[in-house]
Amino acid sequence: MDIKEQITKVVEKISGDKDLQEQFKTEPVKALESILGVDLPDDVLDKVIQGVRAKLTAEKASDVMDSLKGFLKKP
Repeated sequence: MDIKEQITKVVEKISGDKDLQEQFKTEPVKALESILGVDLPDDVLDKVIQGVRAKLTAEKASDVMDSLKGFLKKP
């Protein structure tokens, strides 16, 4: 199983679904299992959860930076 591929898949699904975002915040294991459709070993789940959190945080930071750049360019 390619963990990076699974992380990308989960991030894409979570990014577009507010309900999944909330479920991931409160019950990350259940959210992952529902998205991936499989019951993964705990060590794999932990790696995927950490990777998803890191990517989601990076995306949010990027969005904020883009907003600031647009704001600063306005006359």
